Amino acid sequence: MKDAADELLENVALPFEQARAMPPSVYTSEAFLAREISAIFAQDWFCAGRADALAKPGDYISLDLADQPIIVLRDKDGALRAMSNVCRHRMSTLLEGRGNTRSIVCPYHAWTYNLDGSLRGAPAMDQNKGFCKSDYSLPTIRCEEWLGWVFVTLNPDIPPVAQQLAKVEDMVSDYDMTNYTETFFETHVWDTNWKVLAENFMESYHLPVCHAGTIGGLSKLDEMICPPGEETFNYHTILKDDSLRIAMAHPSNTRMEGERRRTTFLLAIYPSLLITLTPGYFWYLSLHPQGVGQVRIGFGGGMSDDYAGDEDAQANFERLKALLDDVNVEDRGCTEKVYRGLRSQAAAPGHLSHLERPNYDFAQYINARVQGEVDKRG
Repeated sequence: MKDAADELLENVALPFEQARAMPPSVYTSEAFLAREISAIFAQDWFCAGRADALAKPGDYISLDLADQPIIVLRDKDGALRAMSNVCRHRMSTLLEGRGNTRSIVCPYHAWTYNLDGSLRGAPAMDQNKGFCKSDYSLPTIRCEEWLGWVFVTLNPDIPPVAQQLAKVEDMVSDYDMTNYTETFFETHVWDTNWKVLAENFMESYHLPVCHAGTIGGLSKLDEMICPPGEETFNYHTILKDDSLRIAMAHPSNTRMEGERRRTTFLLAIYPSLLITLTPGYFWYLSLHPQGVGQVRIGFGGGMSDDYAGDEDAQANFERLKALLDDVNVEDRGCTEKVYRGLRSQAAAPGHLSHLERPNYDFAQYINARVQGEVDKRG
């Protein structure tokens, strides 16, 4: 009997002109998810958020990556660090959520760590002859910043983020993505598979229907460009009009010309950083599976610093945020319906539209990673 990996291998063997959606088992199989965790989330770079959310010494983010609790923080010297979020004593997790701290204090026995991960103090340990503070630093995790994004990985051998995403940097250099400031960040859990939500972002084919109550009327399918993807990302572009002024390049922006001043990039950086990048604002999703039927979502966004001095910038962005919230409600409804359908005995993958080219490339990426895991296991 074929497993999900075998079914996906057959699925992606077809050329794009004959391609179908991925098989239902790829979304519903516990065994396949285990392969994704070990072959993708434990191996590739994962986006923890924006660097400007960690602006001050002691600012931190906590997250779980492939079942590993991680802290990302700004140390007292201003450097970004990532380290294990597990106490070296009795292995409690340390920090929760996001915030600012002068030190890392274990909530169980108050072992206290400096912002560089070194152990500062451990109460009532003076009678243990084998105890030495210098032996108890928190293990470090690879952490890199790229265009204002913070990435972490559990893989010591993966190439640097900037090397993997050099083509993205060249493609959107005139947007100056480093100089966008995050103004909101939220976490959500939806009842769908992580890939369903990723694919939903990767194609705008659904916009006129799923988003009929919000942005659907503004979505012109004939203006969408969906080129073939690359090894570490895919993208498509759409054109915006000035009905949403902060989607346009600011008048002071001399970097961008012509249609670039109203072009929106929808970037899918593998495995699960999804960025809507306009000349004036951005929003993003960073996804991690929480079982086959749930996805944990980091949802953030903000504006280009070009707009920072405008009197009405904040009011415009508040209207945008309200719109994004409404769009999310629509997306949640659509993606949760897809997951319910995938679990049906009648579910079978249909052919893809030319507007779903990014989904085809995403399937190729998933297959390549999972097949590498299968090969390693023999």
